[in-house]
Amino acid sequence: MEVEAAKLIGAGLAVVGLAGVGVGIGNIFASMISSVGRNPAAAPNVQGFMWIGFALVEAVALYALLIALLILFVF
Repeated sequence: MEVEAAKLIGAGLAVVGLAGVGVGIGNIFASMISSVGRNPAAAPNVQGFMWIGFALVEAVALYALLIALLILFVF
């Protein structure tokens, strides 16, 4: 019983980082919209950096979910 409770607590703590991921993705797209709104001609230059930043932030979410699933189903 204690092991199952510890697994659930550990998995819950592992996904706490997803709150930061949500904030990070929101900041990335808000900055993109703001910069394109100010200078529409710069959209092709800024868009590549936006997708790179999005991918890096989303990787953190995938790692957090992977760790949570490993805690729940493997250990």
